[in-house]
Amino acid sequence: MQSVRIHAFGGPQVLTLETAPTPEPQPEEILVRIHAASINPVDYKIRNGGYVEKDRLPLTLGRDFSGVVERCGPNVEAFKPGDAVYAMLTPDRGGYAEFVAAKAQDCAAKPERLDHLHAAAVPLAALTAWQGIFDHGGVSAGQRTLIHGAAGGVGHFAVQFAKARGATVFATCSGRDIDFVQSLGADEAIDYKNQRFEDAVRDVDLVYDLVAGETQERSWSVLKEGGTIVSTLQQPSKEKAAERKARGTHYMAKPDGAQLAEIGRLIDEGTVRVEVGKVFPLRQAADAERALEEGHVRGKVVLKVA
Repeated sequence: MQSVRIHAFGGPQVLTLETAPTPEPQPEEILVRIHAASINPVDYKIRNGGYVEKDRLPLTLGRDFSGVVERCGPNVEAFKPGDAVYAMLTPDRGGYAEFVAAKAQDCAAKPERLDHLHAAAVPLAALTAWQGIFDHGGVSAGQRTLIHGAAGGVGHFAVQFAKARGATVFATCSGRDIDFVQSLGADEAIDYKNQRFEDAVRDVDLVYDLVAGETQERSWSVLKEGGTIVSTLQQPSKEKAAERKARGTHYMAKPDGAQLAEIGRLIDEGTVRVEVGKVFPLRQAADAERALEEGHVRGKVVLKVA
């Protein structure tokens, strides 16, 4: 099969399209012919030398995909050959390839209203948002939520999930994304370059932070007593949390087929939509990573594999 792998850490130029062995599905796994895979920040962070030890190279990058089941390993009952599926992958396997052996429990049926390009944009970003907003943030109807980085891959799902749960949603983004973020359901979209979010919102139950740094530090001032800051990037200050009788947590998303199935239902109902910003062929994976790492992309960057 064709696969994009890295044999050394470095810039986008280390991504190499080459022939690699097609994996065999083990018990509880399915072999999937990948139609599309998405690009996530974790991909270029790994490529740059983060998270992974050098002795694991060569490595196929890519943490999510959409495709069709080719065959099933022993003990798999939930899927059969020909099923369209999508999933977030565990770190020991990659989606920048023509095939992947995925754990059946991590997979879900592809949403019927999405093609593979849009379905591939969902798993990692949507699970990150779902787990941050609900599992770690505990958002419920009537609460006030502030989402930083609302126009990106994770952010645009977070806005929709929080709104679907009945929260009042404030969202920061660039000026050119104001209309887009409002179209997702945000009650108020704030241009972070020209407006201080502290002047627009207060008494927030949850700050969902996809930016970190100064933005996270400033967010304590709008959090109500007993509120929560959840970040995908940086552990919030324990001292400041204690001062405000609040909670701060940092997490990394995990594959979860059941949650992905629930997200798929929301997509098929029309409650949640998927934004794909740019599409590249598999052979241009380096350009795709560069676009996400160096540019400002609305929604997701996706690789077309088949």
